[in-house]
Amino acid sequence: MHHMDSTENEIHYAVLSSGLRTVMHYRPGSAVEHCGVAVRAGSRDEAPDHYGLAHFVEHTIFKGTLRRRAWHILNRMERIGGELNAYTTKEETVIYTTYPAGHTTRALDLVADLVENSQFPAVEIERERQVVADEIDTYLDIPSEGIFDDFDELVFEGTPLAHPILGNRDSLERLSTEVCRDYLRKYYTPANMVLFYSGPEKPGKIVSLAERHFTARVQEAALEARAAGDIAIAPLFDETRAIGTHQAHTILGSRIPDMYSESRYAMALLTNILGGPGMNSLLNVALRERRGLVYTVDASTSQLSDAGLFTIYYGCDPDDVERCRSIATGIIERQAESLLSDRQLREAKRQYIGQLTVASTNTEQRALSMARSTLFRGHAISPSEHIEAINAVTPSDILTAAGSLLPLSRLTLI
Repeated sequence: MHHMDSTENEIHYAVLSSGLRTVMHYRPGSAVEHCGVAVRAGSRDEAPDHYGLAHFVEHTIFKGTLRRRAWHILNRMERIGGELNAYTTKEETVIYTTYPAGHTTRALDLVADLVENSQFPAVEIERERQVVADEIDTYLDIPSEGIFDDFDELVFEGTPLAHPILGNRDSLERLSTEVCRDYLRKYYTPANMVLFYSGPEKPGKIVSLAERHFTARVQEAALEARAAGDIAIAPLFDETRAIGTHQAHTILGSRIPDMYSESRYAMALLTNILGGPGMNSLLNVALRERRGLVYTVDASTSQLSDAGLFTIYYGCDPDDVERCRSIATGIIERQAESLLSDRQLREAKRQYIGQLTVASTNTEQRALSMARSTLFRGHAISPSEHIEAINAVTPSDILTAAGSLLPLSRLTLI
């Protein structure tokens, strides 16, 4: 049994007889389709001895099922010009495929086989272990990326959010076939997943195909709910670590509310004003355009189900770290002390909404966003809802959001 309903922008929902939630973006005439599953399980769901397990399962889920060997999985979508992809975050894992329209049956059959029947053959596990070890080493060789993990370890110290998604070499050695199978059985269940589809096939057909291919039933034992609001805030820190690089890599950051906070749109707009992708962002103008102190500077937010993080990253000469920090902090302080004028806020909104409009044309990213939103909120947030919420942000909302960012912790790698 299933039920189906729809909202604006041709987003449709259904619940399969297995209990698997399904969200579908009906795009008539599209030449490309996307489908996959989003699983509410990530690095925060790992035991300390098995750090990196969620990411390792994401890698090895493609290495053999009850029906297919790794080579057949590898070629199933590639032979028609499609791609098979996956990624892992702190809270979710997504397995999906992008392919030319007309191959939905093939795609759904493969995705269902992966999440229900993966076997994690020992020989493939050993081979992929080295691949992931190399990935860890590659990440460590890029300080501008690795510093984000180092910052998370400090700002989320003592919580399941602190350790790197990739894990480490020691924990990697403890990830066996049986450990991977246990993880799949526990988390890759209908009650803990969302099936998503974006393309020209009608929702009714997608539901019919999904009912045929996704046969696993809801397990009687429900997953333990994550405790909300228990991610304690670590003390402020100000730390420099010598790693032998010529450039200094710095992150300034602050804890912010979670993804359900009413302030999330004000924070998103403020972050875009401070260090969004536009070259006219306040940080880029102050640090790069006017003073030539940095090559790269940006601000970003990461909002999880029970915690959030605001960060500013910049790379500069070691002698300029504190000068850049002072300038960046001063910019935020001014946002926290003086209300934006109506004209300034109107222009900031127009720029941000324009960026979102351009981004919405990327159907792959929109499908992934739709899946994640359904996984955590129960429904997809349409572009018009985003725009309405952004337009509702007031100057005082920006003022309050900026005030919440001070003071900032700092970590510098040199």
